[in-house]
Amino acid sequence: MIEEHAKVVQFIGAADGITGRKKLQKMIYIAKKLQYPYKEKYEFHFYGPYSEELTLRIEELCNMGFLQEERQDKGSYVQYKYQMTDAGEHFTKMAQVPEAPRDLVACINQMKDKSSRFLELVSTLLYFDYLPKEEQIEKLHVVKGKLNFSKEEIDEAFTFVMNLMNERAIQ
Repeated sequence: MIEEHAKVVQFIGAADGITGRKKLQKMIYIAKKLQYPYKEKYEFHFYGPYSEELTLRIEELCNMGFLQEERQDKGSYVQYKYQMTDAGEHFTKMAQVPEAPRDLVACINQMKDKSSRFLELVSTLLYFDYLPKEEQIEKLHVVKGKLNFSKEEIDEAFTFVMNLMNERAIQ
C-alpha cells in the first residue's frame, strides 16, 4: 500500500506537477494501460475512466503533506494543481520506489502537454481497447457524443497511443 502511494507521488514529481484532477486521473489510467505498474482500479464514469481509489489516495497524500494541492479559482470553476513536496520526495526514497524509468517520464511529459479533453478521448478509447477499432469509435460516439470528437481528433488519439506504445517497447 505504501509503495502504491509512493508511486503516485513519484508520478506527480516526474511531471513537475499536474494541473487538473481529471487530467491526473487520465494520465495515470493511460500509464496503467501502457503496462506501467499502477494498481488503481478504474470504472467508467461521466468523464471516462475514473478511479475512486486514486482520488482517496491523492487526498491521503495531501493530508500527509507528501503532495501539495493548490486550489485555483477560474471564475466559473475551480481547478486543482498537484505538486510533490520535499516530504513527498523523502517519502518516495523511504518507500524504496525505484526511480521512474526514462520511458515513463517521457510518457508523462507527452501526456502533460495534452489537454484534459484530449486525454479524456484517449483514455476512453483505451477503456474499450478490447474492441476492434471501428467498434471503439462507435462506442466513443455513444458515451461521449456530446463532446463531438472529430475524425481528426480520433485519428490523433490513436496515433498518440501508438507512439506511446512504440516508445515503451523500444525502452
